[in-house]
Amino acid sequence: MSITLAELGETELLDRLASFAPAGQLNDDTALLPPDSRALLVNTDVMVEGVHFSAATTAAADVGWRAVVANLSDLAASGSEHVEGITVGLVAPGNTSWCWVEEVYQGISEALERFGGTLLGGDCSNGSQRILSVSAFARLGALRLHRAQARPGDLLMSSGPHGLSRLGLALLQGTALPTTLSLPSTLKKQAIQCHQRPSPRFDALNTLLECKPINFPWRAGGTDSSDGLLASVKALCRSSGCGAVLDRDALPRATAWPEERAWDSWCLCGGEDFELVLSLPPEWAKSWAQHQPGSRCFGAVTADKGRIIWTSDGAPIRESGFSHFH
Repeated sequence: MSITLAELGETELLDRLASFAPAGQLNDDTALLPPDSRALLVNTDVMVEGVHFSAATTAAADVGWRAVVANLSDLAASGSEHVEGITVGLVAPGNTSWCWVEEVYQGISEALERFGGTLLGGDCSNGSQRILSVSAFARLGALRLHRAQARPGDLLMSSGPHGLSRLGLALLQGTALPTTLSLPSTLKKQAIQCHQRPSPRFDALNTLLECKPINFPWRAGGTDSSDGLLASVKALCRSSGCGAVLDRDALPRATAWPEERAWDSWCLCGGEDFELVLSLPPEWAKSWAQHQPGSRCFGAVTADKGRIIWTSDGAPIRESGFSHFH
């Protein structure tokens, strides 16, 4: 039986966690980042057991991986050029096994090795619930993607399909699907993979930078779809004082995704897909669509502040998505 954190003690726990960071990195209470002419982007994301993960759906290593990706996705959606690293705040009951913690940090290490950055530091504490709070640090590249940079006339673009993570969660939980359709095994496998091991879309960001039309200004609106596709559009519109029209037929659906209204809700509001959702000038959007596999134009930005409607009939889109406090 694995030793628990209470049996291990704080000092031994910290010594063991130090093995996941560069030698000597956790010997102090602060981490020193070297000076750099590029601006520093910082974000923090919290994962709470019972809200963002559970033993029934998420292995410990996948918890660590997803905690990193949730932060790096925000950095990619802000125009990050280089990830410096992360700090991790761990809260767990004393009866938590060391094996669980070790596997979480193995998942963290795997994600950092894959996408860049190192473990810079962090803290740990006893608590009634398992919580991971991750802060990530990265350098800004040529384009500062920001939610307030959408403009009327822009096209709304997605770097990939939406709804897969929500489908993966339902499959892992054994809960009901929107309809009783028989889904292909390839779609099921893809959905579970997207839920357990998502990826921040640095690749799509790099393509965006490389395909910008010559003499175009470095202006684009951007966010990630951690809270869902529709929530991303609403965030862009709210910050930019704009509205939007969405094309139901062009929603970014995965291959073999059912084209039924009942499934559109998961595509719009499923959450945790971690794709880039961008507001781009038409010429740049078309260039990105040509160069970025899987990208899709699904609507446009309007001057009708706060109003998000369907192109087909002008009806308001009233879907509700993920809420952190429900």
